[in-house]
Amino acid sequence: MKNDLQERLFEFVVRVFKFLRTLPDNKENSVIRYQLLKSSSSTGANYEEAQAGSSRADFVYKVEISLKEMRETNYWLRLIKATLEGQDINEMELENLIAESKELKLILGSIVTKTKK
Repeated sequence: MKNDLQERLFEFVVRVFKFLRTLPDNKENSVIRYQLLKSSSSTGANYEEAQAGSSRADFVYKVEISLKEMRETNYWLRLIKATLEGQDINEMELENLIAESKELKLILGSIVTKTKK
């Protein structure tokens, strides 16, 4: 049975994938698109794996990877904002994705901190 965070991470990745389809097609955006696809999907995948962790340490390790990947995802989203602002992109959705990535970083970080205690 999926928990709320698993579902939230999945929905976030779906939104990132859909947003990336709207970016202008050029060499620079291809690099960003590839990196963001990898980091955002890795976040959800690692959290899914954490749910079946073989130990507490394995669970923490997978959630730490998920957190690291969400931090990278936030970086790429902020880079899009800094370099494509004013161009033909859905700036409202970009802002929402940035805000959601920040919240997810806080949640994942809290899970790591509380589980390590």
